[in-house]
Formats: sequence, C-alpha cells, structure tokens
Amino acid sequence: MGFMKAYLDNGSTTQVAKEVVDAMLPYFTEKFGHPIFLYSLGQEAADAVERAQKTIAGTVNAKLNEIIFTSGATEANDIAIRGVALANRGRGNHIITTKIENPSVLRICENLEQSGFKVDYLPVDREGFVDLKKLEAAITDKTTLVSVANVNDEIGTIQPVEEIGKLLRERKQKIFFHVNAAAGYGRVPIDVEKAGIDLMSLSSHKIHGPKGVGALYIRKNTTMQPIAYGYVSMFTLKPGTENVPGIVGFAKAAELAFEGFERYVEHMKKLRERLIAGIEGKISYIVFHGPRGEKRSPANANISFKGIEGESLQLHLDLNGISVATGSACSTRKLEPSHVMTAIGIKPEVAHSATRFTLSRYNTAEEIDYTLDVLPRVVEKLRKISPVKPEDI
Repeated sequence: MGFMKAYLDNGSTTQVAKEVVDAMLPYFTEKFGHPIFLYSLGQEAADAVERAQKTIAGTVNAKLNEIIFTSGATEANDIAIRGVALANRGRGNHIITTKIENPSVLRICENLEQSGFKVDYLPVDREGFVDLKKLEAAITDKTTLVSVANVNDEIGTIQPVEEIGKLLRERKQKIFFHVNAAAGYGRVPIDVEKAGIDLMSLSSHKIHGPKGVGALYIRKNTTMQPIAYGYVSMFTLKPGTENVPGIVGFAKAAELAFEGFERYVEHMKKLRERLIAGIEGKISYIVFHGPRGEKRSPANANISFKGIEGESLQLHLDLNGISVATGSACSTRKLEPSHVMTAIGIKPEVAHSATRFTLSRYNTAEEIDYTLDVLPRVVEKLRKISPVKPEDI
C-alpha cells in the first residue's frame, strides 16, 4: 500500500466542511453588520444568529431562546459551572463532578475550591463509568450542581446521563445538572428534556465547524450569574459582539451532522470496529481502554501498546501521514500520565503508550486499512529499540 494521509484525531479538532466555509463567507464581507443595530445590515446578522439558535436547539430538543453562543465549550463550561455555583451560593456551596472530566471542567472546579466551594470528584470504574449509588451518596443539602460529560473525550465512555438526570429530578432540593457534551455532540444522541439537563456545553470545531465558537444550552429559569461583564449585545451571559460568521458556520456544521446522523454514526462505528479488530489481530501486548460496543462513542478507540512511548508512536505514525493523539489531547505537553488513565487504574508505564484514534464521517475504510498496514511495522520497530520489553509490563 502506497503512502496515504489518514487523519485520526477528530476528537481534538476536525476539518471544516466545505459547505460550512461557503455558509460563513458572506458574513465576513457583504453581511458584516452588528446584530444589535436596527438597520438592515444589523438585522440580517441578528436573523442569522437567531436561525443558528433555532438549528442548534433543534438538535438537542431545546428552545431557541435557551441557546447562547460562546467562544467554545471551554467558555461554555465556565459560564455554566461558575455562573450557577456563584448564583446559588446562598443555599449551598457543594458541587459534584467526576475524576475523568475534561480539564476545562476540572480547572474551574479547582478554582471554585479556592473561593470556599466544596467539590467531590467521584471515582469511576475500569471502563470509566460513574457509579450512580456513589453519586447519590455524595449529595448533601448543600449540593447545587452536578457536572458530568455525556462522553469522555479520551476513552469514549458514554455516561448514563438520563439516569443521572432522573436521580437529580427526584430530589426535593433543586440540583442543577450540567453536561459537557463537546465530545459527544454529533456522535451520540442527546435530548435535554429526556435527560433532565439544565445546562449543556457544545463545541463547533469537533463537528466540522470553525474553531473559536461553541454554544451553551441553559434551561429556562436556571439561576445564573454572569461571570464576565461588559458591552452586552444579544446575550447577557456572554458580553461582547457576537462572532456572527462563526455562529453561522457552527449552525451549518450542526445541520450537516444531524441530517445524516444515523448514517454517519453507523459509518464511524464500522470503521472503529474494523480498526480495533485489525489492531487486536495484528499486534500483541496491547491494552484496550474504555468500554466496548454500544456504551462507547462510535468515533473513539483508545489502546496502549506496551513497551513503547506514546509520543514516539505518534511521531512515527505522523511520518507515515497518520495523525493520532497520545495521552490526554489537552495536556500532551505534560510528562505525567493522563488523569483519565490514572482514574481508571492504568499503571503509568501502560498509560504512557495510550494512543487515541478518533474518527469522523470523512474517514474511509482505505484509511483504516492503511493504518493497519503501517501501525504493526511502527510498533515492531519501536519495540526493537525500546529498553523495556512489553512482556515485562
């Protein structure tokens, strides 16, 4: 098989769809108005933002005015978690999350701990699932917020968010439920009504939309406090002029992702299974991370190759045109193993070689076969020069 390119790091970011670029272009040039002004150029921009709200709302069973746009899921997480925690401080200062959340959730919780909040970081099992009994036991009369991602961005675990929502709804006190859906949106169905979600963060650049734009779903009557102040245009919780081209692009990306949702999910699932079966059939001394089958994101495979460093594998694959992630995609500059691997009980020497392959609707069976042709050779080459033997780990 000749040299190919295979981009298998769609969990970090995705290529922008051509249709998305086409939808955005007019809003940089002809339709460049500020959405708060009444003249036609302004109203054209405001209409575009409202249409985008409607599109995004429709994909998660929300209402148009429950969607605000942000600079990404990281900012959406911050507005949601700090906004609810600060606004409800009078009745409680307790937050519950898990040990495997994205750093964009964990860092906010750590910051709140410095200002007197109490945060429980729930453990997870070997496959990354949160225990509902432990969640229930952690709730106190001071609990105001629970934040759990619907899909773990590293090992693909799909959390039981509907059960969590049900558990929280049955409590006498109001406990707000936040879901960081950046890794799951466009890959795993989510319905805010069915799951009883009060706040949900979404990201554009994970679904073939532009970078620098995201959305936050906020259920009507959620008690929130702004965490940033300034010039308010369309959204009080997100001051400043809206990124209209980005918002238009995000909506177009969402429209495309959900138009063929089942077909795309099936496509990714087939490629994921082809990849996993090929790796397990051709390479020994590997450790598979996270659940298998239906409880796993259709786009995610995460495997450790004993006896080699993840970074070396990543760079050697890159020389062959294959892009993958190693460790936690958000912390690859750190030398310690990823916090997710530590939380699911993986030894550091195994965690260091964890490699994440993430798929999109644009990947092909040829790319998977090419990867399965290159990967065993690269692993064999790196093991030959490694001072550590895989059988000793």
